Amino acid sequence: MEANLILQNVLSPPILFFFLGTIAVLLRSDLEIPAPLPKLFSLYLLLAIGFKGGIELEKSGFTGGVIPTVGAAILMSLVIPLICFIILRLKFDVFNSAAIAAAYGSISAVTFITAESFLESQSIHFDGFMVAALALMESPAIIVGLLLVKIAAPKNRPHRKPMKLGSILHESMLNGSVYLLLGSLLIGFLTATNNPAGVEKMQPFTGKLFYGAECFFLLDMGIVAAQRLPRLRKAGSFLICFAVLMPIFNAFLGVLMAKALSLGPGNALLFVVLCASASYLAVPAAMRMTVPEAKSSYYISTTLGLTFPFNIIVGIPIYMSLVNKLIPTVS
Repeated sequence: MEANLILQNVLSPPILFFFLGTIAVLLRSDLEIPAPLPKLFSLYLLLAIGFKGGIELEKSGFTGGVIPTVGAAILMSLVIPLICFIILRLKFDVFNSAAIAAAYGSISAVTFITAESFLESQSIHFDGFMVAALALMESPAIIVGLLLVKIAAPKNRPHRKPMKLGSILHESMLNGSVYLLLGSLLIGFLTATNNPAGVEKMQPFTGKLFYGAECFFLLDMGIVAAQRLPRLRKAGSFLICFAVLMPIFNAFLGVLMAKALSLGPGNALLFVVLCASASYLAVPAAMRMTVPEAKSSYYISTTLGLTFPFNIIVGIPIYMSLVNKLIPTVS
């Protein structure tokens, strides 16, 4: 079953374009995406998924499992960094452990989007309100990472200004991706509530163009991920193993939580993917500014060069199989 799901996932256009970008680097092709475009497509994907999520949230309302699911997602984004930190402290100092833990406690929006495409290809239903969980899981992990540094290493930073709670909250909750996701979610919700015609007008932009934009973005991600591969040697075998095994462990925790929440298979997979993915954009940006003692080559090369490709190529089908085996009673 897993092999069949993996094969179907690998042969989907977004993943094939990811491979195309990776192979271009390995073959030393001069293929490159002009710098402004990847950022533009990233913003587009966040806007589109947030807007569509707001529409679905308006349809479902805040009843049923919406609030418990979002609350559980936030809880996981608080717990996972702590578990990661304890494991990483076996090998690394406080600064690197906190930065890497924050990255693995946070989420990857592109991995989430890829999981949605996978579910659509399998004709498995999922709810748009899961985007709210996506938007709210990034900030808590950043806060935990920064607080771990503040608590565990206060005397090791004599030349650094003490981090203030207000600065930590601003850095974690108002970074670009979180702000755009939450804003688009709210706009989608308000538009669906008060202006149904506006939803119809936005549909060509947020609907039909989405799949092509995802393919283009994953082409660039393949290039960037392949360029990060040589830096994995500097990370060492411990961190390389962590980058593969930790997502699987987090996915298992996610499945148990999804089972407790009685989520359907589609929502359960998205919840699991949120737990298993790792941030390579928002968290690194925050850590570079606030924890310069941590080596960016550790938390960027592992999340982007290894965890991200693992998740989108084989992780998502494996997690789907895990959901089907451990949550057999959902329908």
